Amino acid sequence: MLAALRAAGERTRLRLLALLGRGELTVGELAAVLGQSQPRVSRHLKLLCDAGILDRYPEGTSVFYRLADRGDPAAIARAALEKLADDDPVLVADRARLDAVRRTRAAAADAYFRAAAADWDRTRSLYADEREVERVMLDVLGPGPLGEVLDVGTGTGRILELLAPSARRAVGVDLSTAMLGVARATVDAASRPNVQVRHADMYHLPFAPRAFDLVVFHQVLHYADDPASAVAEAARVLRPGGRVLVVDFAPHDLEFLRAEHAHRRLGFSDREVASWFRAVGLGCAEPRVVPGQPLDVVVWVAARTPGAVRPLDVSRGDAPDAENASLVSSAFSASPRESASPK
Repeated sequence: MLAALRAAGERTRLRLLALLGRGELTVGELAAVLGQSQPRVSRHLKLLCDAGILDRYPEGTSVFYRLADRGDPAAIARAALEKLADDDPVLVADRARLDAVRRTRAAAADAYFRAAAADWDRTRSLYADEREVERVMLDVLGPGPLGEVLDVGTGTGRILELLAPSARRAVGVDLSTAMLGVARATVDAASRPNVQVRHADMYHLPFAPRAFDLVVFHQVLHYADDPASAVAEAARVLRPGGRVLVVDFAPHDLEFLRAEHAHRRLGFSDREVASWFRAVGLGCAEPRVVPGQPLDVVVWVAARTPGAVRPLDVSRGDAPDAENASLVSSAFSASPRESASPK
């Protein structure tokens, strides 16, 4: 406690905490807001990290800092921040400069999308209405709290934006630093302090086992060389009773998506997705289909129900038995899983 108080109890470091309590920032961004040199800001950040108040996350050539989510030192810092006056002139000026930094992020994201707009629009026009897909996703997940959420391959950050209101914490990971810039701009615009994004590989997630209540793959696995391994890694970080949600294409024959858009797989069958789930002890509910022209989108959800599901021997062509299906069904809170039609 004393170490945390000593680390936080300095004017510049308190300003840093006030900024990082609003979202993650790099050394360069913090230096620009504070009007101080990067080496000086780095020294302050190191003290705060050593005290357990901040977390640091390397991303390409940059390092992002954020107020730690857990631990007594971070709790002490958050309690101190609540005592700061919102109208303090120094903090007001810092927030104004922070807004300018976020506008720069948003402009970079906008430029990225303008450059790729034609291809994105062409691809989106092929499949189901995204609003309907999102409605089905929310219906499948049900109205209750989602707990700790992980969005794998977060892309634009749209799924984080969609699920954050029901999540205690939502983390988006992506291997593309360009897409993380877009996602970070989305998070900034939504002003969701419980949301963060991280640079990570979906085959090697930088999280402890049983860290999340929900893991989402939204239009991600058709890019994967080994989608079964990605699902297995998701299962590793899933808590008992947690769920994995996969949203992707049904099988199709549009080869240009492979040639021009780096799709490794032309959709997935229900049987294949169910085999990934069962191989890692997850029980799959009935999928929901959102028809498109010509691409159908399917929403699959599976739950970790202790003792309910034995590992699948894919070579024998195992299928869920009636007892397992009955046990697994109790883990889902969604409404009946009929096929959905676009509005």
